[in-house]
Amino acid sequence: MQRSQDGVLFLVLALECRLYSIKAVVLNMLSYATIQAHLMTLACPAQAVRTRSFFKTGKGEYAEHDVFIGISVPRLRQYAKSLKLLPLTTLQELIVSAINEERLLALIVLIDQYRAASEKTRENIYLFYMQHREQVNNWNLVDVSAAAIVGEYLWEKDKNILLELAHSPVMWDRRIAMVSTHAFIRKQNFEWTLRLATIFLQDSHDLMHKATGWSLREVGKQNEAALKAFLNRYKVRMPRTALRYAIERFPEKVRRDYLYTV
Repeated sequence: MQRSQDGVLFLVLALECRLYSIKAVVLNMLSYATIQAHLMTLACPAQAVRTRSFFKTGKGEYAEHDVFIGISVPRLRQYAKSLKLLPLTTLQELIVSAINEERLLALIVLIDQYRAASEKTRENIYLFYMQHREQVNNWNLVDVSAAAIVGEYLWEKDKNILLELAHSPVMWDRRIAMVSTHAFIRKQNFEWTLRLATIFLQDSHDLMHKATGWSLREVGKQNEAALKAFLNRYKVRMPRTALRYAIERFPEKVRRDYLYTV
């Protein structure tokens, strides 16, 4: 009787493995055109109009290049769950798309793959990301992916690439550098966040002021003394937007003191 049950269990496990292999083959064969067609079924024209305004896609604005078709992030995340085995060749087609939601989908899938990957595959995903970072060119794309891929990969490695990004003429590179340090903040290491925040004191772009202030606020959640030490030293030189973002969680009186004693 026991041998019979063991035999049935073996057959069940073998079938499950076979089905998983079939699923992997199917997903590997899933074309960019098929994925794109499915995304169009999720698109909402009314939401696309609102999103274009929110992300500043007007002439002369920071996302003038970007195209939105109106798919919410939760819907993209749900769809991404079925694409975890997509090969990099298909992800490359997505990430070079002019459509923001397609690039975002590629990044969400990459993050899912990174978290489940071996060290060697993680390196390949990191290199793929860095080679295609020209397409990581809106704040929603940077903010969802930089810490999850770049920051996590660099955690126990040489981090000087962040200095190269921080001095890039491309604002999105600079934002990738700053947001990547959120992976370190979560591990109670604030050195690189504070180092880059010092560099970005002179940055002229409002999106960098916001990213810097946000990152400093994240430091403060973990270690308020470290944040206050930075603010006390640099508050006079900080862009007002960065300062406002950094002190957002402080009591009102403390916020006033920082804002009006500079």
